[in-house]
Amino acid sequence: MSPREKRTVRIIGERNIYLHLGNPAHHESITKIGKALSSPLRLKILDMLRNTARSLQEIASILDIPLSSAALHVKTLEEAHLIVTETQPGVHGSMRVCTCSIQSFHLETFDSSIDSVNKSISMDMPIGNYYSCDVQPTCGLADENGPIDSYDTVRSFYSPVRSRAQLIWFHKGFIEYRFPNIHNPLLTLNEISFRFELCSEAPGYLENWPSDITISINGVETAVYCSPGDYGARRGKLTPPAWPNGNTQYGMLKTFSVKENGSYMDGRLVHAGISLRDIAIESRPYISLKIEIKDNAKHIGGINIFGEKYGDYPQGIVMNLTYE
Repeated sequence: MSPREKRTVRIIGERNIYLHLGNPAHHESITKIGKALSSPLRLKILDMLRNTARSLQEIASILDIPLSSAALHVKTLEEAHLIVTETQPGVHGSMRVCTCSIQSFHLETFDSSIDSVNKSISMDMPIGNYYSCDVQPTCGLADENGPIDSYDTVRSFYSPVRSRAQLIWFHKGFIEYRFPNIHNPLLTLNEISFRFELCSEAPGYLENWPSDITISINGVETAVYCSPGDYGARRGKLTPPAWPNGNTQYGMLKTFSVKENGSYMDGRLVHAGISLRDIAIESRPYISLKIEIKDNAKHIGGINIFGEKYGDYPQGIVMNLTYE
């Protein structure tokens, strides 16, 4: 059996890198990634490692370059955290095995998200770009052409085209979004908020159909919103023609936020015991928003979440960081 056949297989989970040009803490990583991607040879190495782990010797042989040159290119990619290497047993001693460790790289710039006048940073997340979910029927996703996959099928939430979703609904469970942490540590954060359109989820639609929707930011429960109903008596202002009458059409635009003195819903204080310190925004490279219908909720009435092309408001889920 050859060394390649005997090689240990290690699965590397998806890894998305989000960096912001306006965050000084990200500049070193941006520089290293820029250097790593500046070489056509290193791009070839990344490409050949996308789906297959390869030894240093294999990389040198495929590219027809000296082993020492391959080692230098691999070191640069490692320093940028684009690949990982392991030492594994070979036929003649040990060998270094390289694997691509990055799924995607996103660089946000100044102009797209920073409002220097109001000292705020804003980001609009498409509703199909969720990080994780655990939902129960009735459930589904739809884009401008109608349902993605089929109605009431949990598998549709794992579809490779789920990012196209403009309407998401489920009866119970949760969906979690992870926004890149674009917080500017040089400024004093005054408020973090999330704004999106939502309503309950009933068979067809029922405008008197309460549902308790729990909102958590970075794992901290900040609010429970009792949605009054599932709205469908009129067409949503943006809902596309492919979506039939008699189904959910639009929702309410709600804002959930945390300040230093408590958590708020539409500007109204709901929990005085929660502060920005509890959210610990500096502790991780992302900011988590979890939207949940709990098993023990008083009203388990499901949820509909609207994207920019359904409902009444042309937006996804908008995160806003406001500074003093």
